[in-house]
Amino acid sequence: MSKIKINTVRCKGCGYCVNDCPRKALSFSGNINDKGYDTVQVDDSLCVACGTCYRVCPDSVFEILE
Repeated sequence: MSKIKINTVRCKGCGYCVNDCPRKALSFSGNINDKGYDTVQVDDSLCVACGTCYRVCPDSVFEILE
């Protein structure tokens, strides 16, 4: 089964992925990256690697792993 990988260094905490995830597998982590943004995290038990986060992210934060 595919998984997603999050590059938290690139994340600006915009929330597009959190709002658009159909499985509600993404949430804010509470971890602040070096740029001062609250980054996102994935709940692997809910994620089906549908690619919605990959498509809506303006900063290329997500990678879908096969």
